[in-house]
Amino acid sequence: MTPETTQLAIDAGVQILPTIGLGDILANYTFRTMFIGATLIGAISGALGCFLYLRKQSLISDVIGHSAVAGVMVSFIFATAVLGVNGRSMLVLTIGAIISSTLAVLAANWISRDSRIGIDAAMAICLSIFYGAGTVLMRIITHSSLPGRGGIDKYMFGNAAALVTEDLYTIAGFGGAAVLVMLVMWKEFKVFTFDPVLATMQGFSPRILIPVMMASATVAVVIGVKAVGLILMIAFAIMPAASARQWTKRLSTMVALAAAMGGFAGAIGSIMAVNAGRVPTGPVVVFVLFTIFIFSMIAAPQRSVLRRAIVRRRKSRELAAMAVTGSPGVDHTQNEGETARFAEMAGSR
Repeated sequence: MTPETTQLAIDAGVQILPTIGLGDILANYTFRTMFIGATLIGAISGALGCFLYLRKQSLISDVIGHSAVAGVMVSFIFATAVLGVNGRSMLVLTIGAIISSTLAVLAANWISRDSRIGIDAAMAICLSIFYGAGTVLMRIITHSSLPGRGGIDKYMFGNAAALVTEDLYTIAGFGGAAVLVMLVMWKEFKVFTFDPVLATMQGFSPRILIPVMMASATVAVVIGVKAVGLILMIAFAIMPAASARQWTKRLSTMVALAAAMGGFAGAIGSIMAVNAGRVPTGPVVVFVLFTIFIFSMIAAPQRSVLRRAIVRRRKSRELAAMAVTGSPGVDHTQNEGETARFAEMAGSR
């Protein structure tokens, strides 16, 4: 903004807020923890979300997020009433959320595998049960006399500004463990993601791979419960993977790109949220992720919608030309009305 524009805004009574740069954010404790936390969550969730996306189980992240409500509430009650420790600790809540979300995911896969119920219906059943139980427990906690119960419902939507250094250690610890499992079992995850039958023939047991893979993805989603909230974590897990898929066909490159996109969105979203004022960080990061996704859909060289439209139009013109001029071995005395209709059909595709 030029000095002349600034003076005009001041004369008009418009309040000019100073822009907060990266250096100012890193110098402030609250902004720094929010920035680092959102970046870590975006990178870890983006990397592990690729396996959910490729296995066509994107909505399983929604099951993870909603099912975590029950785990958060149970762990809060257990820590406060039984152990007598701080029930608002992110370590305690994350452990509870991981347990409940993993149980929900495994239950959904077990129902779809051992019954005639589809995976989509199984996910809906498990999501409803765990989310309903968590909502009931939240109501009970709110009207109880347990210490620290105030604001427990904020975990539904998250508050990145409330992160502290201990929370960053929890995010880095659980997230790093999930990434380490992915790297150690990279070959197994890769083969099972693209060809479960081949993985079984090579001796990889689905009864082991599915729980390990789902548990790793669950951790990647649940670590953002305090910063982003249980509702928006589906975007953190799926949008980076969907965006990265537009640019590459290699799994390793896709995972790296998704992690980079998720981390970048977390960092930029945090900066934008700080400069916007009293704006939640999670929705801003989701908006940045959506912008990256739209750009990838348009600009990716091999899978962009523009390239597909161009190829489709070129093929339509070739079919129309073949229909009009004919091809070798075709009777050129065929009915002209049929030729015209064929050309019209080719042009409309």
